[in-house]
Amino acid sequence: MKTQTIETQQQLTPQGALELLKEGNARFRGNVKAQRDLMRQVSETSDGQWPIAVVLSCIDSRTSAELIFDQGIGDIFSARVAGNFVNDDILGSMEFACKVAGAKLVVVLGHSHCGAVKGACDNVELGLLTRMLEKIQPAVDAVAVPAAAADRTSANPDFVADVARENVLRGVADVTSRSEVLREMAESGSIQIVGGMHDLASGAVEFY
Repeated sequence: MKTQTIETQQQLTPQGALELLKEGNARFRGNVKAQRDLMRQVSETSDGQWPIAVVLSCIDSRTSAELIFDQGIGDIFSARVAGNFVNDDILGSMEFACKVAGAKLVVVLGHSHCGAVKGACDNVELGLLTRMLEKIQPAVDAVAVPAAAADRTSANPDFVADVARENVLRGVADVTSRSEVLREMAESGSIQIVGGMHDLASGAVEFY
């Protein structure tokens, strides 16, 4: 697998970047890695980088974007925070990734059985973690639970899954509503903004 160059990045469409991530996830699920010389990629990117995408994901140790999308050195920007929520610092990083460094795709990636989502569902309070989980609370409040299954805690796996999905969708909406730079790029077709969910059991990523 060749290192991304400014030429390959510029020739790539946002949909093409998404397809490369889908293909990489298929390789990951099949336990087949693309052949790469990582140290050669280190050398080839020492003077510059031309990633195809920026991925916001959770800090969970099982959901590294580079691994689950089978990407190499210089292929993607990776932003991580527990609960994969969007804040100003992450938005600024995304603006740099796309407007300055040329990335064609923004992915807000959640995952199954997310500990941060469970913590928000359970109203966990612990130091600064309390303030962090408040960022996920709007997704918790937005998810309705049928009266027959009204458990709105982490003990209800369906509720947790629905909150995780809602959190991703709100993250995608936050990117476009809070960043004029990224919104204009998306409207012009120079980038695409998508959400996704990584299933820890199968390794598969479902894109929204």
